[in-house]
Amino acid sequence: MRDRVYLLGGLRSHIGIRYGIFKTVRPEVLGGEILHRVWSKYGKSALPDLVLCGNAVGPGGNIGRLTVLEAGLPEEVPAMTLDLQCASALAAIDLSAAKIASGMADFILAGGTESASLAPRRIYQEWDERSRKREPEFTAAQFRPGEFSDDAMLLGAERAAKKAGISKEEADEAALLSHKRASRVEKEGCLAPYIVPLFGSTRDEAIRPRMSERLLARAPHVTNVPDGILTAANACTMNDGAAFVALASDDWVKAHGAHPMAEIKAVRVSGGDAACSPLMADQAVSQLLSREGLSYEDIDAFEYNEAFAVISADFMERHPSVKDRLNCFGGALAYGHPYGASGAEIMIHLMAILKQKNGRYGVAAIPAAGGVAEAILIENKMGRDA
Repeated sequence: MRDRVYLLGGLRSHIGIRYGIFKTVRPEVLGGEILHRVWSKYGKSALPDLVLCGNAVGPGGNIGRLTVLEAGLPEEVPAMTLDLQCASALAAIDLSAAKIASGMADFILAGGTESASLAPRRIYQEWDERSRKREPEFTAAQFRPGEFSDDAMLLGAERAAKKAGISKEEADEAALLSHKRASRVEKEGCLAPYIVPLFGSTRDEAIRPRMSERLLARAPHVTNVPDGILTAANACTMNDGAAFVALASDDWVKAHGAHPMAEIKAVRVSGGDAACSPLMADQAVSQLLSREGLSYEDIDAFEYNEAFAVISADFMERHPSVKDRLNCFGGALAYGHPYGASGAEIMIHLMAILKQKNGRYGVAAIPAAGGVAEAILIENKMGRDA
């Protein structure tokens, strides 16, 4: 980073399960509620130079702009929508940081909004060859040449587990740990300052305090892969949610007397095997740390979006000395995964963890469909001079 870029803070909604508490709430409405509150809390009456909004399964168009208008922000505030699937919101933060670091902006709101409940039904035209290679109506886009399946991500996770040597027992153990940690955090209210109750929501719906080894063992498999490990309990749920963070330049922070939660130190976008996307998160982090001259032991907290337990299990196997620093508040296996919003959600969790632990460095990472991943390194600034 040439110029310093700060994370002032962020807010998120509760995370609803598909067809749960937010089943009738349009994503731009849910996102607008969060966006308005983030601007009110961190904007210091200043207009954002830009809003960058992640979204993966919405109706298309520029839902970021629609979210800005639903939020009641002045119409002078421009907005863009990003689709990097699971990593959309983290990509929004990445690109916002780049704009600020380059001097092209001083104050940006970035994040995402998603509704799996209201995802439009999609169908190929009858003359499209893809309608003959799969069912004409589909729920998942194509992410790899020659692969036409709504289960592509599940199959990729199975391949990743086989490649990494992760057993079902290890995956189930990671899922159980995620629920235990998230349940503790929910009980203790660690994330309460960062969550906005909306439309009658009272909690993150997917967290299961009573998750147990017995329930994990009984969970049905979600693929027909021989000796497959994926079940309904060690793969994340589909969800609705929204999350946004505020980013600002050094000049903006000084001019407005702001007190940032963190500073963005480095980012990394990585590409690799599109057949094994879940393994890309750790690859991106490894490349990021190597470029910055840091080791895994230098990082106080890791937030990996664990859409599948193989992601967490692989990390714990590769990096046993720091395995307790991964997803300290629990991860997507417990909270769920509102695709286009998850990057901002885990960034908020990461800042909260660093504050609680008084740690210095944290890393947020998300693998995305098609064999890509985003990773962002931040430094805690709470209690330190910005």
